[in-house]
Amino acid sequence: MTEINKLNTQNLNAVKQVKMNLPVAELVEEALKNNEGVLADTGAFMCDTGKFTGRSPQDRFLVKDDATANVWWGNINIPFEGAKFKSLHAKVWDYINENDKKLYVRDMYAGADVNHRLKVRVITTLASVNHFVSNMFIQPSAEELVGFEPDWVVVQVPEFEADPEVDGTRQGNFAIADFTEQCIIIGGTRYTGEIKKGIFSVLNALLPERDVLPMHCSANEGKDGDAAVFFGLSGTGKTTLSADPNRLLIGDDEHGWTESGIFNFEGGCYAKTIDLSQKKEPEIWDAIKFGATLENTRFFEGTRTVDYENVSVTQNTRTSYPLEHIENVKIPSVSTHPKNIFFLTCDAYGILPPISKLTKAQAMYHFMSGYTAQVAGTEVGITEPKPVFSACFGAPFMPLHPSKYAEMLGQKMEQFDTNIWLINTGWAAGPYGKCDRMKLRYTRAMITAALEGKLANVEFTEDSIFGVQIPNEVEGVPSEVLRPKAQWEANGIEGYEEAAKNLAEKFVANFKKFEEGTSADILAGAPKAL
Repeated sequence: MTEINKLNTQNLNAVKQVKMNLPVAELVEEALKNNEGVLADTGAFMCDTGKFTGRSPQDRFLVKDDATANVWWGNINIPFEGAKFKSLHAKVWDYINENDKKLYVRDMYAGADVNHRLKVRVITTLASVNHFVSNMFIQPSAEELVGFEPDWVVVQVPEFEADPEVDGTRQGNFAIADFTEQCIIIGGTRYTGEIKKGIFSVLNALLPERDVLPMHCSANEGKDGDAAVFFGLSGTGKTTLSADPNRLLIGDDEHGWTESGIFNFEGGCYAKTIDLSQKKEPEIWDAIKFGATLENTRFFEGTRTVDYENVSVTQNTRTSYPLEHIENVKIPSVSTHPKNIFFLTCDAYGILPPISKLTKAQAMYHFMSGYTAQVAGTEVGITEPKPVFSACFGAPFMPLHPSKYAEMLGQKMEQFDTNIWLINTGWAAGPYGKCDRMKLRYTRAMITAALEGKLANVEFTEDSIFGVQIPNEVEGVPSEVLRPKAQWEANGIEGYEEAAKNLAEKFVANFKKFEEGTSADILAGAPKAL
């Protein structure tokens, strides 16, 4: 254990009121007693996260020292001084002691694979946050808790705010990880996603050293034990398409790919609840019961029934629940090497094919690009489609240069004979506003065909701009649906070639920031005709 984590233990031992590894029922009692929230009629605990209803990426820092020599510094990974970290860490503990704070402590595992898991201790002043941690990470057995010594410690005190001029932060809230001290300190924000993503960022930095590829994705497993992985940014259908009644859920957010197979980092799910309905997402709906938490939701007036359409606090309403709340889930959440990986994109320009197969070079290139598009109305000021690129489909949580993760993906794809497919769940018969979005039943049919190996013997046609391979036929899908250019022409929409080249140019422009340090093998996956 590092010196600063020995100090964390000493400070913890000096605190008068410490609640250690409480069962969920006691945590809920504590949270209610502390007025941290209320119960919904389903038994779920509902609370607000205060000023911050989401992560604050510009206030996330990594201590810059020898332990972070391989970090890709920039707007995402922001450097912080080690001396400032230690000073701020001491101030956080002084605040706890001076204000006689009660602490809730939880020892958990991050990672379902026993060979690659991280032992994590989370120290917080809120029982409801401790409850979230109990849902989201993996519970050690009673025997494993005896003599538990954490690899990393997270200290989260929402009530404490930094002094930017003295402490070196941007503003009062902060989330800072020190890889030398193996400690994360979080202050000025109660948003629980900072804890979850903080630990994932640590794993995403450490696991490549063990030849484990960290992946921001969902995953499921078929009846024959075949694993599939789904990458995709918000709005692409990652959660919907990975929730298959004929396949077991492995996890919905973060996984690692080892020499043995894949494993979930988490012990639970942290799902968005905006517009949630029992019909659309029955698994999530049924999981919101006693033991689950809700964040920033509101009740129908005069009831304890949650109104999931109410976004008066934020559109980022959330629920967390343990994996055990899902009926169709695999525990322990580990599986074999994925036979198929799907990159999901919602292309509002109507250019990318509904399904296409990628070469190794194209897979690495599109992985580093992490493309989707926002459509008009999704954010204030957006009046036409807007491209969004997030490296590795999770740029805010990837401390290393994206090419490191992409090269690992290419190696594993080749080593384990994995197919990688690009799936456009957006528009392909014309641009947004001039045609309908791709039918969900067609997308499901394409994914099912890939999963069942039905595309192994069909003929493919190469896309003239992006170079990807488009199957000539897919069972359950009209053949004309598979080719965007033909669909544009059939619908009497002009300008396909120009629009396709414009989108390709957006890919190339985005990739310029990666070119230094990126191999020629990856660059070979760029669009072909410009």
